Amino acid sequence: MTDPTPNDRIRDDKVGERDALLLAVLPHVAFDGWTRQALRRGAEEAGFGLDEAAALFPGGVAALADHLHDWADRTMLERLVEEGEAFDGLRVREKIARAVTVRLGLLAPYRDAVRRDLSRRALRPLSRRGLQQLHRTVDAMWRAAGDRSTDINYYTKRGLLAGVYASTLLVWLDDRSEGQETTHAFLERRIGEVLAFGRQISGLKRLGDLAEAPFRLAARLREGRGAAAG
Repeated sequence: MTDPTPNDRIRDDKVGERDALLLAVLPHVAFDGWTRQALRRGAEEAGFGLDEAAALFPGGVAALADHLHDWADRTMLERLVEEGEAFDGLRVREKIARAVTVRLGLLAPYRDAVRRDLSRRALRPLSRRGLQQLHRTVDAMWRAAGDRSTDINYYTKRGLLAGVYASTLLVWLDDRSEGQETTHAFLERRIGEVLAFGRQISGLKRLGDLAEAPFRLAARLREGRGAAAG
């Protein structure tokens, strides 16, 4: 059993208020970072008192940043359900690609906030909380795609998708192409490589490349943070 995050200990009946506060704070994170200043400004705009905001996120700004990922996972699943038969009729690889695309689309208006959050987490790239969050995201994607495996395939599929998602996120953070064409093309190639693992001996090397992707993401963000500080 995983250790609960600060958000896990908050009552579920407050999720709507937490979402509203988060969405009000996110535009300010682009300028103020994940700070109490951003939280204060967002709370004022959304009509929350500082005491009320503190009660919604007793873990502080760190808990607010965690909630961004919780919100993105939940909203992604809601959007996929809303697509109904259009999503259900897709092949598994198409469902996975669609899930990744929907999640990144939700985060697109808050790209700077996502970048700042990842940079902050990169200071401790192997932290349990960060790895748990990545697992929750890829697990949600696989379950949306209909996967109900409980054997070794459960871990293999989620490990591979973690690499795909992390490497795609790297591309997405810097993608300025029209309609995010660069990100979509990269994602399709990565998913194709994953599916080819079972058919190619050389796939073992590519598997290693994908498994390292979350750590390359952390290193890249640390380097960017250092350059910015200089």
